[in-house]
Amino acid sequence: MNENQKLQCVNCERTVQEVPLVPLVLKNGQAYICPQCIPVLIHKPQVLIGKLAGAESLQPHEH
Repeated sequence: MNENQKLQCVNCERTVQEVPLVPLVLKNGQAYICPQCIPVLIHKPQVLIGKLAGAESLQPHEH
């Protein structure tokens, strides 16, 4: 990661200075998500299309 790349949530864009971040390991690198946005990743991954590489292939959790 270069110095210009901020550690921020892929969804809400809050930085590591504001909230804790959880790393997501992707085939093309790494992204971060905050605990508040993890439910979006699980239940509404379509919201992350265009923000997270590969989000279009994720399926929402079935209840």
